[in-house]
Amino acid sequence: MHRVAADPIDLLRTRTSAKWRRYEPDVLPLPVAEMDYPLAEPIAEALHAAIRRSDTGYNSGSLPVAEAFAGFAAARLGWEPDPARVTCTADVSMGIVEVLRRVVRPGEGVVIDPPIYPPFFDLVTEAGGVVVEVPLAGGIDEGWSLDLPGIEAAFAGGARAMVLCNPHNPVGLVHAREHLAALAELAERYGVTIVSDEVHGPLSQPESPYVPFLTVSDAAREHGVTVTAATKAFNLAGLKAAMILTASERGDAVRASFPYEVEWRMGQFGSIASVAAFRHGAYWLDGVLASIDDNRRLLVDLLADLLPGVRYRMPQASYLAWLDLSALGWGDDPAERALREARVALAPGPGFGREAGRGHARLNLACSPEVLSEAITRIADARERPTVVE
Repeated sequence: MHRVAADPIDLLRTRTSAKWRRYEPDVLPLPVAEMDYPLAEPIAEALHAAIRRSDTGYNSGSLPVAEAFAGFAAARLGWEPDPARVTCTADVSMGIVEVLRRVVRPGEGVVIDPPIYPPFFDLVTEAGGVVVEVPLAGGIDEGWSLDLPGIEAAFAGGARAMVLCNPHNPVGLVHAREHLAALAELAERYGVTIVSDEVHGPLSQPESPYVPFLTVSDAAREHGVTVTAATKAFNLAGLKAAMILTASERGDAVRASFPYEVEWRMGQFGSIASVAAFRHGAYWLDGVLASIDDNRRLLVDLLADLLPGVRYRMPQASYLAWLDLSALGWGDDPAERALREARVALAPGPGFGREAGRGHARLNLACSPEVLSEAITRIADARERPTVVE
């Protein structure tokens, strides 16, 4: 299997995105979900061609992206979404909010399952809902799963929607088909809408392919709305394009109720890049997945050698590693000390849920093996030094 090599660190530091401008130059930045790999050549060429023809106007609508994604999904994901049942918008978070605004009334509960992508907490409240936390069952040692009894109790208690992370960020869990089907049955029983964020789906490893929620059952198609994009798999977050997909008349009614501006928010370059990614980016993506696989395995060895008390379970999907750093004795937010004393930036665990994230941090694996090794070495060295008192 071919690999895609990360760009050299000196070149990466010339980037102007959040990952490379948020910290001082001596910091290794591994918190933000951006890849260090060069852009796929078919995407780069499509964008250069757009510039050459001054193709910088408004996007032409959802259909070009929807049709390209339908082909990609059929070839790689075992899913045949209907392009006519897709509405594009700027990004996944925006899509989640727009759906929630139409399926929950102000003050109604929306389930999320920590540890979870931190913006989910804000997206629920932005839409007028109230966060209902049902943490994942299990843990690093035995693996995670949906807490179906806890979710049912929340639905029975009046929660009207759930934002599902499928695959799950930050733990890299690929939800089992039977668990998704059981969740869909609960949604049907209680009249709940499942808003499934599937942006990490194309980043599942070959031995653990993710299951699109809308494929698991009639109940899932009736009560599910999926929001996804090319942005994570192809490193296009700054170009602004995402899709909201439905598979039933109930779901279609949600999309039909959107203001027309929802679709206009998609960026023209996001549309162009997404089409190129879905049509021509598969070879590049396979190489990226192989490189991520190397790094997720390398991290096992690095932790065993340098930080044997730190707990980690290899993610089945995504390029994010969820680390239990409690053994370091660095408090509830070990990322703070990692940044101050090791000059390694991690995503702070408590942001993923106050209880579920305590003592944890998230690390980005989409980097070179050398950067990953240097980061763990720095943290190990900092552990041995006396605490810096400011």
